[in-house]
Amino acid sequence: MSLAIQIQAQIRDMSISDLKGVVLVERLAYDFPWNQAIFRDCLFARYQCLVLEIGSMFNDRVSPEVRGYGIMSVAADEAHILNLCVHPEFQSVGYGRYLIYSLIDRARVSSAERMFLEVRPSNTNAIRLYHSLGFQQIGVRPSYYRAAKGREDAIIFAASLSEIQ
Repeated sequence: MSLAIQIQAQIRDMSISDLKGVVLVERLAYDFPWNQAIFRDCLFARYQCLVLEIGSMFNDRVSPEVRGYGIMSVAADEAHILNLCVHPEFQSVGYGRYLIYSLIDRARVSSAERMFLEVRPSNTNAIRLYHSLGFQQIGVRPSYYRAAKGREDAIIFAASLSEIQ
């Protein structure tokens, strides 16, 4: 007898009931995580808040769990990714790209023309992802992030949504 396990991933709108899972992923991924109130405020502000659910399908039953999320604000013709995170055990296999493309699609539907984000210089995997999508560094925010020893700069990236494939 063989067992067939299939991994399924989907991205959907975040809800209040997802916050426990979102905060868990945030705490596992970051040394200085956002708290639940910040995520709740993003939902109430009607930002684009998405979750990545990954579940195993076994015997026609799926048990999905929040394994990532993306949060983006859109105003006028600009979109700003505020937070994008994938559970550490699921990083570097394409889920971050899946999430960011979902945010890009939402930004385009909202008539945004450019997208911005900040990233720690120490987050080399994210920087590689953003470069591969066509994001370019446009500046630096000094001492933007908390760090173990003081503060860390943020690299500011931007991309024209018409140039992202």
